[in-house]
Amino acid sequence: MLTRFKTVGVVGAGAMGRGIAQMAAQAGCAVRLYDTQAAARDAAHQQITAQWDKLQDKGRLTPEAVAAHKAHLTTVDTVQALAGCDLVIEAIVERLDIKQQLFAQLESVLGPDAALASNTSSLSITAIGAGLQRPQRLAGLHFFNPVPLMKVVEVIPGLRTAAAVCDALDALVRAMGHTPVRAQDTPGFIVNHAGRAYGTEALRIVSEGVTDFATIDRILRDQVGFRLGPFELMDLTALDVSHPVMESIYHQYYEEARYRPNVITAQRLAGGLLGRKTGEGFYRYEGDKAQVPPEPPVPQVADLPPVWVSTRAARRAELYQLLKDLGARIETGQSPSPQALTLVAPLGFDVTTVAVVERLDPARTVGIDLLVEDAATKRRVLATNPATRADMRDAAHALFARDGKAVSVIRDSGGFVTQRVVAAIVNIASDICQQRICTPVDLETAVTLGLGYPLGPLAMGNRWGPSNVLEVLFNLQTVYGDPRYRPSPWLRRRGAIGLSLLKEEA
Repeated sequence: MLTRFKTVGVVGAGAMGRGIAQMAAQAGCAVRLYDTQAAARDAAHQQITAQWDKLQDKGRLTPEAVAAHKAHLTTVDTVQALAGCDLVIEAIVERLDIKQQLFAQLESVLGPDAALASNTSSLSITAIGAGLQRPQRLAGLHFFNPVPLMKVVEVIPGLRTAAAVCDALDALVRAMGHTPVRAQDTPGFIVNHAGRAYGTEALRIVSEGVTDFATIDRILRDQVGFRLGPFELMDLTALDVSHPVMESIYHQYYEEARYRPNVITAQRLAGGLLGRKTGEGFYRYEGDKAQVPPEPPVPQVADLPPVWVSTRAARRAELYQLLKDLGARIETGQSPSPQALTLVAPLGFDVTTVAVVERLDPARTVGIDLLVEDAATKRRVLATNPATRADMRDAAHALFARDGKAVSVIRDSGGFVTQRVVAAIVNIASDICQQRICTPVDLETAVTLGLGYPLGPLAMGNRWGPSNVLEVLFNLQTVYGDPRYRPSPWLRRRGAIGLSLLKEEA
């Protein structure tokens, strides 16, 4: 056996408790599963053993392994029956008072060397253990649902937790076939903290009238590579789970602007539009299939105007090559002709501001997002300003769709969808590193395994340039005057001198 925890108690027979008990038994531990409800205990035992039978039927477990796993799992009907366990993991309701009562009861039953662990996702480990006689034995052990499939586990020491307890929990997690990451006892730990930017920034974009839910989901899937857009993801997790987490982290960080929730989710939660499980959320569901509105068709434009590109455009050379490949008539003069479609490619600034500062005709000016290189995306995103003429908007849409790549046209705002969401993700991740909540490597591991991002947040910053991300944030601050776009000092230092965001500090 690869862990010192020979006998493990699990309190709570819900989805999380069942998953933890299954993985502990598979790791070779003798598992005692307890729940105050006898029906819940029995159902959990049946479901876990049925899962092993299914794995055997699929050839993923041998009959001998299934028999061994089943022998390791028992249910018990009292807390006192957990006496003799080397470790007890609680997976009960997220209420501080109830967890404190349980651990006080466990402390009176268990031996002095037994360890305690909480699967809390939002409560302070230090606060949970504050009333214990031996708080050094308690740590956080945060699994993700579904436990057998989500391969990362956050190990969280409280202020008084003994280092040996966390080291032993690391070993247990590895014996389960999962990856442990170490987090400080701070609101949201790693994954729920780092995940704040994805949904909250997308909600802000919608609340500003820039575009709709489906378009944002399409952009972030096709430009960045997320498996689910933020609104698809919130429908999957359900707003009765995700909105309280937004509020909890916001308040625990004393109303830090970066984590500010949004009235959109509060209103939908109040109205019962929770997502897939209620049949309606940001999308309506029929037979568990989202009813997604179709994309607007590509405009039919008989005669495309010539195109002039701003001298300050991001990836200007790349944009010129793209226009050539699309067969555009390109103007190369110091200023556009009166007939030209004028293209700008700002980082963080809105198209309106760029047109005014560069003294361009707003009626003929359209923006294109080039934070991510065009060759790496499945979608191009254009933005109009309030004065953009319909014929120029349609001409730009038709031109950039000539090779069959999808095109989304959004309204003007500071930054484009991808710029804002990626910059917010990188900035919050950088602040996690600034606070030394975890190492950069554990941060990347936790987010890619726990959230399923195509890249870790720091790898995103490296891929598209810390200096570019900084430029987006600085310019968004200028446009909005909002502290939520204040760059993390950790990011500022690296962007200024070109260091990899993954580089460890001494």
